[in-house]
Amino acid sequence: MTFSLVARCAQTGMFGVAISSSSPAVAARCAYTRAGVGAVASQNVTDPRLGPLALDLMQGGASAAQAVAGIRERAEHLEYRQVLAIDAAGRTAIHSGARSLGIWTDAAGRDVISAGNLLANDGVPQAIVAAFEASAGHLGDRLLAALRAGLEAGGEAGPVHSAGMQICDRVPWPIVDLRCDWTEDCPIAAIEAAWRVYKPQIADYVQRALDPRAAPSYGVPGDE
Repeated sequence: MTFSLVARCAQTGMFGVAISSSSPAVAARCAYTRAGVGAVASQNVTDPRLGPLALDLMQGGASAAQAVAGIRERAEHLEYRQVLAIDAAGRTAIHSGARSLGIWTDAAGRDVISAGNLLANDGVPQAIVAAFEASAGHLGDRLLAALRAGLEAGGEAGPVHSAGMQICDRVPWPIVDLRCDWTEDCPIAAIEAAWRVYKPQIADYVQRALDPRAAPSYGVPGDE
């Protein structure tokens, strides 16, 4: 019911997840990032506890592979789960349970791993990885280019209705957390539109959180 990627920007140290699904509010349950630590997507028949658990293990010194192994040791019903992880060194790992839905597969590249379930075909994750590796610019641009490539390669077996993108940087909250929780139109297009508006303002919102005295104007009526 889902296709996704988790990735690292080697130049900036940012981590990100981009994801889309036929299910509602997929990013709310499945996307996890932590500055300086890594990123995780926990999907298929989702257990939202697995993303924070993997990040906790990596923050404690585990590699992505060790974190996924730790999940296998601790979690239940893993035959239903897919968990993708990338760590601070750009190493990747995945667990895909034998009861993942439909066509399920994964592909990995430099600083990126993609996986999906209930896919239209088994080439979707590789198309996502290839697009990420061929792209340049801000991590958000690369994530969305890759997610779009996955959709164009076939995406899920049926229509997708939700999507999201989360990115972390040097502060202890996501600097980007964009979601389309349900639409009958294309949710990836909705995230792309939100990204065009939000991208130029990322630094302003971080500055307003850290020290509003040094922040630019808010750009709203009545703001002087």
